[in-house]
Order: sequence, then C-alpha cells, then structure tokens
Amino acid sequence: MNVVKPIVGQWYRGGGKEVFEVVAIDDADETVEVQYFDGTVTEIDFDSWNEQVRDELLDAVEAPEDWSGSVDAGAEDTGREFEEGALASWTNSHEQSLRRS
Repeated sequence: MNVVKPIVGQWYRGGGKEVFEVVAIDDADETVEVQYFDGTVTEIDFDSWNEQVRDELLDAVEAPEDWSGSVDAGAEDTGREFEEGALASWTNSHEQSLRRS
C-alpha cells in the first residue's frame, strides 16, 4: 500500500473536480481536515485519503487566484470608508517608490 501524507497548506482537486486545501492533519485520529474553496470544512480519514490517491482521484494544484471564495465579505463589510481621491496621491510618478533614501 502506497501511503501518501497530505501537506498542510497544499491545494488539491478531488475526483469531483472540487478544489480544497489541507488545513490540518490529526495523526492521533488519523484524519485530514480540508477546507473547500466555498469555505466548507470536513475531515477525511487516512484510509479514504490514500484510497483516493491510489485511484488517482487527487491532484495537487496551485492555490486559486481568487482566494475570496471562502470569504463571505465584501469591501462594504470592512467597516471602513475610503476617500474617493485617496488613490490619486499614490499614483503620482514621483511617489511610485515607498523606499526611503
């Protein structure tokens, strides 16, 4: 039996094409805690994990570019107000660098 341990922080695509991240591994309970892109958290036991690896149903993938899939908040939910012209002062060509001499 080829045992493949998952990596915390690594993203995978499962057999149903869902994308998820390994967020914890519990060696005592022999479970892998995963969080799907939509924010759902679940556990997979080691045997099920290894069965999926053996059947080639799991693939390591890059993290999604839009990580906000699991975050149910918009800019209006931050509790902050932003000035309309605030960006303009940062876009002047002589202020491009934040590095101080």
